Amino acid sequence: MIQVGDKLPAGTLFEFVEVEGEGCSIGPNPFDIAKATAGKTIALFALPGAFTPTCSAKHVPGYVEQADALRAAGVDEIWCVSVNDAFVMGAWGREQQTAGKVRMMADGSADFARATGLTLDLAARGLGLRSNRYSMLVVDGVVKTLNVEGPGKFEVSDAATLLAQARQLKG
Repeated sequence: MIQVGDKLPAGTLFEFVEVEGEGCSIGPNPFDIAKATAGKTIALFALPGAFTPTCSAKHVPGYVEQADALRAAGVDEIWCVSVNDAFVMGAWGREQQTAGKVRMMADGSADFARATGLTLDLAARGLGLRSNRYSMLVVDGVVKTLNVEGPGKFEVSDAATLLAQARQLKG
């Protein structure tokens, strides 16, 4: 499992882009993780699935509500990562009103989840291999804080916890 001090694994995440620009076409666009995190502080949170109860009612809304405070604490971007395709993540982002606040990053094949070692096997519930629920602060591609939830829990990966850690990191 990835640890504080480790570099994020190399790979690609996908984001559904609503408006063409900055080299991005409308629809799913690939983003190289190393390039996208270079020189930035990223508040990254991951969850088991789009449109699921805790994720939709608590996890994403908390980060949308705290987006300005996280930026004031030195965070350049907020990423929500889930094992869903970019179309689903785009639709969920529209429903959750994340535009300009949280980037909805798709890990459709669970490659990123596997590479971090933060997977959750929900095959018995018909959901297959998913990401565990967690949050982390990433500075220039290196994990500075990591908050991994226990099974079925939502206690340490929330926006308020990561905001407190971002403020502490900023000093």
